[in-house]
Amino acid sequence: MGPPESTTRVSGAARLRNYLLTGIIVAGPLGITLYLTWSFIRWVDDWVKPLIPTVYNPEHYLPFAVPGLGLIFSVVGLMLLGFLTANIAGRTIISYGELILGRMPLIRNLYQALKQIFETVLSQRGQSFKKAALVEYPRRGLWAIVFLATDTVGEVADKMPVDDSIISVFLPTTPNPTSGFLLFVPRKDVIPLEMTVEEAAKLVISAGLVSPQYQAKTRELAAGAGVPLDTPEPADAPSNERRPERV
Repeated sequence: MGPPESTTRVSGAARLRNYLLTGIIVAGPLGITLYLTWSFIRWVDDWVKPLIPTVYNPEHYLPFAVPGLGLIFSVVGLMLLGFLTANIAGRTIISYGELILGRMPLIRNLYQALKQIFETVLSQRGQSFKKAALVEYPRRGLWAIVFLATDTVGEVADKMPVDDSIISVFLPTTPNPTSGFLLFVPRKDVIPLEMTVEEAAKLVISAGLVSPQYQAKTRELAAGAGVPLDTPEPADAPSNERRPERV
């Protein structure tokens, strides 16, 4: 005897629901990515296209609009600006411009702060977040993911009443990791993680729903099965058995 008709209908409905959820999982990230990309291109076009001289604007000679034209001109313009400021004449003009801005009380502080941020984030000499870690925050027994910035120096490091070196860390918030808190933490209280900064950011954005694979556990299982792995475990990687010493 075959299954009851009601069971067949329930099974078919569950299968359709699974198809729908699978389609959402596939189309959702792709659609949102395309939408945000297209919105950014249109936003740049709306700002830059009115500034392009008519003789250099291809849309003046074509019967249709060219999407991304403003973005292309922006990239070319920024590269040209960087080329011009790389020589002595360009640096001289920039120096005079900064000298004028330096005489303006409010604009001076804003410009210097923004310049320092851009130089730190975009310059090849600047240090960016290259490692994720754990610290106890906001109290003992509660742990939070942080991004290691750099060793703390200057007055902050000199005035802190600890004997260990101090690390500047950035504690991101959920679901927006671009906002957060700057913390100065003793090195002994920081537990480095194997996950990359990108994986840690995904974990923060998803509120813990998207957890990266634990490579150390994978290596342990592979070693037990006799499967060699090319990525050795770092010597300073924390484990469940080893905890940082507390003072």
